[in-house]
Amino acid sequence: MKKRFFTFLLLVAGLTISSCSNDSSPNFKFVPLPIISAELPESFTLGHTYKISVTYALPDGCTHFSNFHVTDKDITTRNVVIFGTERTDQEVCTEAIVEETATFNFVVLYSETYIFRFWKGESANGEQEYFEVEVPVN
Repeated sequence: MKKRFFTFLLLVAGLTISSCSNDSSPNFKFVPLPIISAELPESFTLGHTYKISVTYALPDGCTHFSNFHVTDKDITTRNVVIFGTERTDQEVCTEAIVEETATFNFVVLYSETYIFRFWKGESANGEQEYFEVEVPVN
């Protein structure tokens, strides 16, 4: 009797779990967003924190800002890329390109001139393109 009851419970549990929709595929993907411009001070002061404003393009209504990805290319060279999330479960999106601005905080740790490389897209050959801004440190 206990064995039949246990088998029945396993069967009910299995049916309950399998009846729930658990689509494990995400309904979005991360995409880099082209940076149009950046606002930086004319110079930095060692040890200070600065807000850097970046204007970027959203390609359609299904894509939204996600985050900044700032990486060290060298001691004082930084690559800056903005990532967005693009909805993959929507068939209809507005196609208008919209410009938005976001900021990130930057702490000056070194006394040498900083070079910021802002990602602006890919060339026709598939090469990554950047525009550079140099900021000296006082």
